[in-house]
Amino acid sequence: MEFDTSQIEGWVNTLIDLAFIYGPPLLLGLIILIVGLKVIAKIHKLVSKAMQVAGISESLVPFLSSVVSVGLKIVLFLAIASIIGINIASFVAILAAASFAVGLALQGSLSNFAAGIIILIFRPYKVDQWIEVCDKFGRVEEIQIFNTLIVTPGNKTLIIPNGQIVDNIVTNFSEKGHVRIELAVSMPYGEDFPRVESIIMDVLRNTPGVLSEPAPTVGIETFDSHNIILTVRPFVNPDDYWPVTFDVNRNIKAAFNSHNVQVSYSEGIELGPIGK
Repeated sequence: MEFDTSQIEGWVNTLIDLAFIYGPPLLLGLIILIVGLKVIAKIHKLVSKAMQVAGISESLVPFLSSVVSVGLKIVLFLAIASIIGINIASFVAILAAASFAVGLALQGSLSNFAAGIIILIFRPYKVDQWIEVCDKFGRVEEIQIFNTLIVTPGNKTLIIPNGQIVDNIVTNFSEKGHVRIELAVSMPYGEDFPRVESIIMDVLRNTPGVLSEPAPTVGIETFDSHNIILTVRPFVNPDDYWPVTFDVNRNIKAAFNSHNVQVSYSEGIELGPIGK
């Protein structure tokens, strides 16, 4: 079998032409790829250290640094593809359309995800702190990307979406180190307020868990049809909220009994007329 030397020379010339045309871009793209991956790895480490120094939650640092790394790699590959001569316009359009479709499908989840990042970065509350949000009170057990887990004083675990937390008012009872308890106590009109106030203040001073600073307060809140309603406001540590609440109520009742403080209430059944 004889080879056509002219045909072989044509193939060789074609390969040489292709090498001159595509060789430099391919070589440049390979160099950029190697250098770019090394630079991205360095940036990944620097971003992780910067987040740790900034005090961002440890559970969020790996995720955010990975997002930065993946984003930079996507930009690197698109830049290399453009250098080589690949048309990336259609690819970018497909990527944008896919991102838009996924965003619409996961709109609620993405909202909770973004809210979780905001909570973990700005840290309006931390684990083991007592907070009230969405009319729910409890201790923060865990802060997740999509939800926050709160344990109520009744030992119930509430799973609250982070999006609802960001959109509502959050009351942090642990930020200042103490919580104010608000109790309503009835006093008859015939009683002397300074005397009842002194009795209640003695109870507060002798109840374990009630803080001396800030000092507790007792005042008249309103006038009911049968009683004067007093507001009793002692301060306690967040973990002592419910035990001290029960102890103060019990001790006030015992003190009223021992000091013969009367409270009006109905002892029987009151019957009223019924119309036709």
